[in-house]
Amino acid sequence: MILLRRLLGDVLRRQRQRQGRTLREVSSSARVSLGYLSEVERGQKEASSELLSAICDALDVRMSELMREVSDELALAELAQSAAASEPVPAPVRPTFNAVSVASLTGVPEERVTIKAPAEAVDVVAA
Repeated sequence: MILLRRLLGDVLRRQRQRQGRTLREVSSSARVSLGYLSEVERGQKEASSELLSAICDALDVRMSELMREVSDELALAELAQSAAASEPVPAPVRPTFNAVSVASLTGVPEERVTIKAPAEAVDVVAA
């Protein structure tokens, strides 16, 4: 199951780390407890829109940018999940061939030709 709070936390953490900032700096700037911000980043707590707005302001990131990145992560996670859930693609089936001997058209009985063709593609009728 894909949890939106985990994806959101991962994106928030990456944003903070890209800026080289600590949890303490961002939590102080956003006026959020360090422990709560840590839980949000680890996907253990759901962040309200007010809290997200405060964190985005502290990180100087637009909420739309944050949500776009979360949306991209969600799309990738959904693709990975559906690929893992689908049945494996079966290997191609090789046709079985039956050998059929045919007398030569010249009428010489010793001269024979062998034709290999898929069993389901050839109807042989005895003359």
